[in-house]
Amino acid sequence: MKRIRIAIDGLSASGKSTLAQGLAKSLNYLYIDSGAMYRAVALFALREKLIDRQGQLDEAGLTAALDRVFLTFRFNPVSGRGEMCLNGRNVEMEIRTHEVSRHVSLIAKVSEVRNKLVRSQQQMAESGGVVMDGRDIGTVVLPDAEVKFFMTASIEARAQRRHLELQKRGRKVTLDEVTANLTERDHIDSTRHHGPLKKAEDAIVIDNSDLSIEQQFEHMMSLVQDHLNG
Repeated sequence: MKRIRIAIDGLSASGKSTLAQGLAKSLNYLYIDSGAMYRAVALFALREKLIDRQGQLDEAGLTAALDRVFLTFRFNPVSGRGEMCLNGRNVEMEIRTHEVSRHVSLIAKVSEVRNKLVRSQQQMAESGGVVMDGRDIGTVVLPDAEVKFFMTASIEARAQRRHLELQKRGRKVTLDEVTANLTERDHIDSTRHHGPLKKAEDAIVIDNSDLSIEQQFEHMMSLVQDHLNG
């Protein structure tokens, strides 16, 4: 059976990663979390003091330091998924903090960062058999992907999901803070000059405000199988 590339884009906390992981597992494909790569660079910038207390990024400093950023995914047999490693160290937990979430869109605006990560993502996907999620996968990273989805949901639904997710991880953050963060990220992601968040013309839109994970998965898997059998 042919092995295709599946691109999943969408808003923050719209369920991209959960669905992408489910599809990849069912198809025995590689799952690539492009957002984790940007989060890892944000973590690097925070550790290197390239983001000040006012949230201002030293873009020139980050650009000069990018040759010291090495990103890989390491498979975890317990979780059954690839986990983000920064310079050889597993940082999967660190990149999911609210502090990193607050700054990741700022990092993603830097063209040198995007160029570096896009090249890496394209190399990972060149042989097919990949499910990749992010903000510009179907438009910039894999414009020739055989199947493309665009995930969306109301801000209320997304904030509730992200808040619950952070609570389960023991993160103390209010629903209002999460809502404000998502609103800000939506604006930054959709208005940035390089690789803005937008739906590819041939992407299938999935509004999951009122859909369960199971309903979304069944619908998306059916569409993928239709393509594979076509």
